[in-house]
Amino acid sequence: MMEGRTVSEPWAHSGGHLLADHLQVVARLAAEFSKTFDAAEPVLRWAYLAGLWHDLGKYRSGFQKYVRLADNPDAHIEGKVAGRDKTHSAAGALWAMQRLNQPGRPYGHILAYLIAGHHAGLDDWDGGLKERLQGEDAQRELQEALAASPPADLLAHGDLAARIPGGAAGFALWVRMLFSCLVDADFLDTEAHFDAGRPARREGFPTLAQMRQAFDAHMAALPVARTPVNTLRADILRQCRAKAALEDPGFFSLTVPTGGGKTLSSLAFALEHALAHGKRRIVYAIPYTSIIEQTADVFRTVFEALGDEVLIEHHSQADAAEKDETARSRLACENWDAPLVVTTNVQLFESLFAAKTSRCRKLHNLAGSVIVLDEAQQLPPDFLQPILDVLNLLVAHYGVTVVLCTATQPALNSTHYFDASKNLRGLDNVREIIDDPDALFTALKRVHVELPNDWSTATPWADIAEQLSAEDCVLAIVNTRKAARELQRLMPEGTLHLSALMCGAHRKDVIAQIKKRLQDRREGRDLRPLRVVSTQLVEAGVDIDFPVVYRALAGLDSIAQAAGRCNREGRLEGKGRVVVFVPPEKPPLGHLRKGADACIATLHGQAHDPLARGLFARYFTEFYHAVDLDSRGIVSMLKVEPRALAVQFRSAATAFRLIDDENQATVVVRYVPQRDEIDKLLGILAAEGPQRWLMRKLQRYMINLREKAAHRMLEEGSLKTTAVPSLYVQAGVDGLYDEKLGLYIEGVPFDALGNVI
Repeated sequence: MMEGRTVSEPWAHSGGHLLADHLQVVARLAAEFSKTFDAAEPVLRWAYLAGLWHDLGKYRSGFQKYVRLADNPDAHIEGKVAGRDKTHSAAGALWAMQRLNQPGRPYGHILAYLIAGHHAGLDDWDGGLKERLQGEDAQRELQEALAASPPADLLAHGDLAARIPGGAAGFALWVRMLFSCLVDADFLDTEAHFDAGRPARREGFPTLAQMRQAFDAHMAALPVARTPVNTLRADILRQCRAKAALEDPGFFSLTVPTGGGKTLSSLAFALEHALAHGKRRIVYAIPYTSIIEQTADVFRTVFEALGDEVLIEHHSQADAAEKDETARSRLACENWDAPLVVTTNVQLFESLFAAKTSRCRKLHNLAGSVIVLDEAQQLPPDFLQPILDVLNLLVAHYGVTVVLCTATQPALNSTHYFDASKNLRGLDNVREIIDDPDALFTALKRVHVELPNDWSTATPWADIAEQLSAEDCVLAIVNTRKAARELQRLMPEGTLHLSALMCGAHRKDVIAQIKKRLQDRREGRDLRPLRVVSTQLVEAGVDIDFPVVYRALAGLDSIAQAAGRCNREGRLEGKGRVVVFVPPEKPPLGHLRKGADACIATLHGQAHDPLARGLFARYFTEFYHAVDLDSRGIVSMLKVEPRALAVQFRSAATAFRLIDDENQATVVVRYVPQRDEIDKLLGILAAEGPQRWLMRKLQRYMINLREKAAHRMLEEGSLKTTAVPSLYVQAGVDGLYDEKLGLYIEGVPFDALGNVI
């Protein structure tokens, strides 16, 4: 870009990246990204002006001297630069306030949030950004930037209209969407510069039309036995395809019993709907990190003919704190630019309420998408109200279609109680895809559920182990990792174990072993006893089929999910057997305990089928009434008064944490069967730093745990640091990671994040 230009022109980044070029490119990209929710002319879009002014402070002489002397790709990152004369993100924010603020209409605040936060993240206005911009350092930054005489066309602007999608209620989401456009555009142009001009946006993704063609070919080639269950699955798929094109975008529910094939049917609906209504991508969100690999592998098999670059699988929590960021860690964060994204509820919803650049970067790519919420009953109850609010905004104003996919539809419609503080502002226009869910549930009833005779009397683990040991083929699902370890200890040699203490590749191998042994048992090749002890990670996205399933007392939805692993294919002459037992310890405090209590309240005295579809509305109403659906006060933090536009972005992001631990770390374990591949990837990480493709490859060998535990293990020599802040790697190959139970610490499998799954 420097051909025909003077070397004295200001730089944006080390290595001669011209600042004027960078501002223009970022402005154009950001405006392009925002077009799905901003119909104005490109140069009159808020994102355009944010891009044009975001690095205005880099014109100041102090920054220019530093960026030219420093042979350091991190030189432009605020917080990595010492000295008040080298900061740059306040100037554009102040310029926006000077140019755009009017009495009673502080429109400049909108751009101030974006520009001032494009390194450190979105800040609270009161107690944060307002005071920072009033400070002497910020004022001097703008003065010095203007004294450098930036080009007049960079300082000019047209008339902007504050058309906020959703009005005051939608202001916070709109600002985050604009912030996403700015951050992604900034990262992409910076990445292109540091990667010697190579296009930063990946190419080669298939189109949605190609994906539908591949899906159709895959389904047509499947060898499907003619069974009653498969006949019902085919009809479910047919209905999904038919409704997808006929129905307008909005909210849908796909209510299908476990084992009804809803994973592929929901994907078929999403593909057909996206093509019929001009949607850009499909985002498939799953409640548990521990099962995302299974769903992603199913989709990769479906689209195998299209190659590897067909989907993004994103679940790593290895996000750096702002103070620890490097140029590489910033650029490696995910932006969801694929036509199919498979992610977790944690990634999706924490990003929608985030303040950090790395989390917000992807948000603009949600506009014009189809979001499938698999196992929608697992939406976190403590955050349910803000989640439903943001889903309503996405559907109403950002061209999003949402599919609530589950066997146990939660009661998400608006609900009013005698105590108004318990009211739920819900989703009131949800259309069911299946013509007759009740008939479908009756046809797919394949199990008999045995309930405890006394809900208040626990069964010792030794007795449960004895009952399980008497079965030749049985799955036991418990509520916590501690319980899984205790029960595993009492079981016969050869009992298999599953929990999130095992990395994704390890879990995948064990699940494959379970599936093979189940098939071999059916075909008479392997009649050894098959017993599995698992946490609830097998209750969604894992297609296994046992004749007997034991389930520790939990929420009614969990019991139904466990039942979906029993006689799944309807092969038994009679019905499968699901045994619900009261474990020696109660479920953990919080919503798991309340779910179990709501289950008892719903089923107490129930003489008929405990999994009858009509019981779930009663259960969820009981459950939601017992829970504070906005326990952290997120809604009030994001309220805005139009004459002030003051929002608590950072406070809301800090409070909105589905995994209740502020300081998370991620460990790459050396899972022995794939140690050579892991070491190869870690070698690239050490030599070249983090890259998006590389971090995706490493995800399957990662386990999340608390930062303080990682620090302790680091001091003990069990872990080593990497080029990515908060990402550690197993130091040796012995002792830390067990081939059966997963991650160990001090001789005992370590409770990675919390005690569940």
